[in-house]
Amino acid sequence: MRSRTPDRLCAAAVDLAREAAEEAALPGMVGEHIDAVADGDRVVTHLFACNEPGYRGWRWAVTVARASRAKLVTLDEAVLLPGPDALLAPEWVPWSERLRPGDMGPGDLLPTEADDLRLEPGYTGEDAPPPNSPLAEGMAADLADIADSEEADVVPGSPAIQPAPDRGSIAAVAEELGMRRARVLSRYGLHTAADRWEEAFGAKTPMAQAAPATCVSCGFLTLLPGSLGQAFGVCANEFSPADGRVVSLAYGCGAHSEAAVMPKPPRPAAPVVDETVVEPLSLRPERDGGSVEETGPAEELGHS
Repeated sequence: MRSRTPDRLCAAAVDLAREAAEEAALPGMVGEHIDAVADGDRVVTHLFACNEPGYRGWRWAVTVARASRAKLVTLDEAVLLPGPDALLAPEWVPWSERLRPGDMGPGDLLPTEADDLRLEPGYTGEDAPPPNSPLAEGMAADLADIADSEEADVVPGSPAIQPAPDRGSIAAVAEELGMRRARVLSRYGLHTAADRWEEAFGAKTPMAQAAPATCVSCGFLTLLPGSLGQAFGVCANEFSPADGRVVSLAYGCGAHSEAAVMPKPPRPAAPVVDETVVEPLSLRPERDGGSVEETGPAEELGHS
């Protein structure tokens, strides 16, 4: 149990503690003596103010001690510790929690944790039985019939070495469904993505509230495959604020394909050329006696 009263000899060793602090600190950075705190029987920590500008509120802590029935005080350690009003750095936050959308740049790599809740294991074919296992031999017994039904190639030799048909196999079905990957999107990842898209381009956004119609009836909407297609699509209108973005079917904007169908502009009438009237031309010399120019009746009348 820590003693409340500092040992008398250890508490009096202020000069010894200051020398140790000045040896550890830069010159002139050890301030006044603040306090002597008992850490145990015959163990005392002397606290000195730290004058370094970057360590406001920090204190040099020098611990001294002495043996039982001994009068010689010895030095234990000297460290720089924060005080009650010390200026401290913010708590360290892992990079995975500091990362924000848009932080990725060209060449950056973003690793995902092995237990990422947004992902779950997919089908990679690693759970297939070994070629010489009893399970594989039992499957090879019916391989000839499967090959005939699937129109697969059959090589000469034992049925155990026949290649399995690609069509209808688990790997082929998994690849067709887009699940032949090491990890696929989990239900949690699906829901978080849907919530994020709904918040950005959903029915509650100001743009959707003022839209004349929703995206579900827009001709520029491209539906997504899978379960996401029941609630989301991709906008393909270059004039829409959501062009190239995943939008909710309940979203909408003023660029809806049926918002206001513009009428076709009227085509101008074909020009009419009256070939029945011929306007005579007269020739007159120029005033300076130069070349002759052609003038019409109206111009000739004005000079007469």
